[in-house]
Formats: sequence, structure tokens, C-alpha cells
Amino acid sequence: MKILSGKVMAIAAAAATLLLSSCNEKSGAITIKVGDNWGATHPMGRAIQEVFKTEVEKNTDGAVKVDVYSDGTLGNEADLWNGVRNGTIEVAIVGTPFNQEWSVSMISDWPFLYKDLNHAKKVWTSSIADDLNAQFHKKFPEAYMLAWGPNSARTFTSNKKLTSVADFVGQKFRMPSNPIHVGIAENLGASAQVIPLGDLFSALETGVVDGQDNGMVTVLSQSFDQVQKYIYETNHIIATLEIIVSAPFYDKLTPDQQKVVSAAAKATTAKAWDAYIASVDVDRKTLKSKGLTVTPCTAADQEVIKQKIKPLTDKLLAEQTWAPALIEKINQL
Repeated sequence: MKILSGKVMAIAAAAATLLLSSCNEKSGAITIKVGDNWGATHPMGRAIQEVFKTEVEKNTDGAVKVDVYSDGTLGNEADLWNGVRNGTIEVAIVGTPFNQEWSVSMISDWPFLYKDLNHAKKVWTSSIADDLNAQFHKKFPEAYMLAWGPNSARTFTSNKKLTSVADFVGQKFRMPSNPIHVGIAENLGASAQVIPLGDLFSALETGVVDGQDNGMVTVLSQSFDQVQKYIYETNHIIATLEIIVSAPFYDKLTPDQQKVVSAAAKATTAKAWDAYIASVDVDRKTLKSKGLTVTPCTAADQEVIKQKIKPLTDKLLAEQTWAPALIEKINQL
């Protein structure tokens, strides 16, 4: 059984944070608390440790320290987002918990948007990302968006047979609190239930839901392979994780320190994209070795899915007036 983060871990993390803050005040070092809702084995989780922490501490000669709290230790995505907004957390790695306030961020979850994973990396390391970063800060002056990394190419998993589009009908799936994800499940004939990631293992284990949608990397890092039997490799969304920073904290850094933090964030996501792309085949083999039935979604199956979710995509295009122009830019890359 997976051991989930809980109040004990949160209390321990808070105590550690207070202790570190006290020590750093004495030493004069600035501390960046990084909150991450993902496991340390996720490509973004590894890159935060190996690239962001290393580069920030090295390139500021130790004047800025980085403490990373993975696996939801500082809370779920909404908690992390609120922490950055109110300044209690300096940096967070999140998806788009702000998508209801800033609809443009829904592009991160737009179905079947890219040619492949390399195209997704190209988009989110291009000027498109820079433009959206500027829009984000205009919408949320209390925070900055620094870089866009990989979440995963999302697949569906279930305890019930799931090897074709027809198998969705009647199943219960946990979906993120996002109208795109919920709409996809419902258009495919399933029911959707919003459950925080930290509670998902238990919900799958106890049968509250039959399945969920996440990348294979997340299935492994969150131990969902222990409580699921089938994976349907739909790749319906190539989702992103964003590095955001509290504006009051960032603005107090020296210009050189800001450059270091910003460059480290971009280097982190570039490394994470490469690591994620390289991990997909390995993750698939690992899941098969653990006894899960992994079914590829053929091009014909994907076309069936696209037709079934057309009511959702038509509605999105009609309501989100910014979407056609941005999608065109993405298609041109």
C-alpha cells in the first residue's frame, strides 16, 4: 500500500521550514521553498533537484538556498498556488489551478493539440511561452510564471476492462478539477469525479472510482500500478507543469539573482522535457512487467475519440475567443 502524505508530514515540513528559516536568517542566506505536488521520480521533480537547486545555489555562490518539498508535502496544487499568491511559498510547480481565473491557461490541457511530444517541447520552450508568461503576470501581479515543463501525455487507467473506446461507457473516472478533463470523460460515456491527486490512490484502492487519467510516469510515481489493471494509451492531452514564483519575493532579489533564478527555471524545464520524452518507452515496459495490460490507441481510435469529444472542443472554441489564434501559432511551429 502506498503511504500518502498527511498531517504528520505537513507538520514536520512546517517545523523543518521554521528551523531552516532560523538558520538562514543567522547565516544571511535567502531561502527558496519549492512546493511540488509530484513525486521526486517525476522528470520535473528530478530536474528541480538536479538543475534548479544546483544552478541557483551554485550561481549565487550560496547566497540563495533552495529547499524542495515534493509529493504534496506543502499541500495540493490549489494550496501551492495560494501559497505563492500570499507569499508563504516562494516557488511552486503546478498545473493550471488558476484556469478558471485565467482561461488562456486552458491551452495547457487542450486535447490533441500537438504533433507529438517533441512538438510540445518546442512550443513550451519558444516565444509562445514567453508571451503567456507576460500575460500571466499581468493577470496575477502577485506572481510570475518562469517556465513550462512536462506533466505527461495523459493516458486512461482502470480496474475494469479498458482496451477500446467502447469500454469507457459506464465507468467512473477521477478527473482533475478542469472542465476539459471532465468534458472528455463525459463525452466518452463515462462519469467524472473530481478528487485531489493526494487522495487518488485511496479512491482507486477502495473503488470510489474505477480509473483515472494521467501519464504513465505519474502512474508509476504515484504507485497507481498497484491499484489499476488496464492502461489505454490515448495521449489525449500532453499536459504541462509550470514553475511560478511569488512576485514580492522575486522582486526583492538582486537583478543578478533574478537572472540566475529565471535561467535555472528554463534549464530545469528543458531538462525535464528531454527526460520525460526519453522515459515513455521505459515506463511502458515497466508497467507491462508489473502485469498491467497496456493497449496502444491507434490512429483510428484517436479519430473516434476526437469525434466523440467534438461537442467539447466546439464549445471551447466558441467560448474561448483567444483560442483559434493561439492554436494557429502552435500549429505553425
